[in-house]
Amino acid sequence: MLYNGSQRWTARQDVYELVQPEPPGFLRVYQPHLRYYLVDEGRYTDEELGLRQTPLSGVFGVENAGHSWEALQQAVDRVVAIIQSDPNKDRTDRIITRWLKRHLSRLGAEIHLDQLNSLVEDRDMLAENLENLVKKERLEGRQEGRQEGRQEGQDEARKEAARNLIRRTEMSDQVIAEVAGLAVEEVSQLRSEIRH
Repeated sequence: MLYNGSQRWTARQDVYELVQPEPPGFLRVYQPHLRYYLVDEGRYTDEELGLRQTPLSGVFGVENAGHSWEALQQAVDRVVAIIQSDPNKDRTDRIITRWLKRHLSRLGAEIHLDQLNSLVEDRDMLAENLENLVKKERLEGRQEGRQEGRQEGQDEARKEAARNLIRRTEMSDQVIAEVAGLAVEEVSQLRSEIRH
């Protein structure tokens, strides 16, 4: 499970723990265990990511650098260095370049990404474009608005997930809160709204 939400992942990592109500003791041996491996991107600090010289740590660094275009440029420089030392440099460059173009589009970067074909070869062009963005617009106000909108969208998505679990399962409010990343009180409130 690769998770990059703004809040930390709190749901249990084994289906066994999610089954409610708990089955009688003689049936528990037949209850399935299904664990998943969690990579919670937000748990890694910039220092920890800097110690890992892998393409994935470079991508995480770019995603975590959303607070400023300068930080983004530094993260891109780091990922370019990682790509250059990768044994599968050409393939890794193509994949990460494609991902970065989509990522910059989602951030609202108004640059000509169609000309970007290789981070390694076109790094100077990208750096110039990012520098122009820094000069052209200071993102503070704009990013705050985006972050608030993104947070509101994520909160509504969590509530909708909880509503679906309330309607379709017999899970307790505690378990639904853990799965959806909400407070138990919020889940209880949603449950009472659904009943009425």
